[in-house]
Amino acid sequence: MFPVEFLLFGLTLAGVALFHRYTLQVALAGLAVITLYKLGFTGFKAGAGLDGLARHMAHEWVILANLLGLLLGFALLSKHFEESNIPAELPKFLPDDWKGGFLLLVIVFVLSSFLDNIAAALIGGTMAGVVFRRKVHIGYLAAIVAASNAGGAGSVVGDTTTTMMWIDGVSPLAVLDAYIAAVPALLVVGYFAARQQHAYSPISKDAPPGISVDWARVGIVVVILVAAIGANVACNIWFPSLLDHFPVIGAAVWVAILATAPLRKPDWTLLPEAFKGTVFLLSLVTIASMMPVEKLPPASWQSAFSLGFISAVFDNIPLTALALKQGGYDWGMLAYAVGFGGSMIWFGSSAGVALSNMYPEAKSVGRWLKAGWHVALAYVIGFFVMLAVSGWHPTDKRGKPLSGAPTPAVQYAAA
Repeated sequence: MFPVEFLLFGLTLAGVALFHRYTLQVALAGLAVITLYKLGFTGFKAGAGLDGLARHMAHEWVILANLLGLLLGFALLSKHFEESNIPAELPKFLPDDWKGGFLLLVIVFVLSSFLDNIAAALIGGTMAGVVFRRKVHIGYLAAIVAASNAGGAGSVVGDTTTTMMWIDGVSPLAVLDAYIAAVPALLVVGYFAARQQHAYSPISKDAPPGISVDWARVGIVVVILVAAIGANVACNIWFPSLLDHFPVIGAAVWVAILATAPLRKPDWTLLPEAFKGTVFLLSLVTIASMMPVEKLPPASWQSAFSLGFISAVFDNIPLTALALKQGGYDWGMLAYAVGFGGSMIWFGSSAGVALSNMYPEAKSVGRWLKAGWHVALAYVIGFFVMLAVSGWHPTDKRGKPLSGAPTPAVQYAAA
């Protein structure tokens, strides 16, 4: 029988799509209804009743706290970056036609390969706001999210999902294969989005006069990012178990923000609006963690392809956790699917939610799908380029090929 939880979650997502002016209220209402249903009927994986709920949240709180710290912290970081005046200097270096918008997306892609994709999306949104005079096309906003998720898909420090794989033992080299799909996906989405944006609002041809870079703010941005990456890497090397019990990355971001506050005061007025968007995302993540996701199909390239579309509406963090528990995936292909796939809808990834906090007009599923149609096209093209080039290579988490697994050529031909 089809689980009622999936039906309730589907109704919640439909409510978000239909009532995009009330997304927070819809998400909180969905969370309340699903929680009450599980309390009264099915219980949780950790047990029944309030005790089961408490045990469940004790397991999930680290992920939620990390997302809270990152989303709020990176909202302040993006403002520091904007006020550093580096975005205002960009017109000096970007081409004047549609290729300028394309190059900006490439910059976001590269940034996300060594920064968190949330930070890369917010930095990209900040730069776009300056060079396009705040007239940013919805399709281009979708492309910024897609570029940040594509850049993070092949890096274990570029996305929460790839970091989860790394923590669980997947080799960084296995995840690196995701770039076989991510690069062609970027080329597709970048071309069409840059053309859209150029027709909507061309890039500024000259930087505003009298602009000078505030290097102190640039230094603050670097310190915050180094703190996030350094905490993650250090804990993976010396204290891997700490990552499961404490929101190390989110805490490191806020330690850096507070430590650098005397140098340049953060814009605290951004936090109330950013908090609303963050609570919305955390509500969906919490709902997703309550779903009986063990009912997903066995690992195959077809199921990996499907997970890309599912991740657009069903948070990719629990999907990644399930895939790691199942085993038997081609980890690079999975990283691309769950990472880039979330770009197809604005709330499908944390980068999309963060950027939509900056551009509230993007909080419309209909407008996002209509204007950002090229994201879905890019996902499909990128996936099948990877399948054709490298095939399907299922391994265990240590990289050992699975015995009895069909060769990529045989699986592809059979499909």
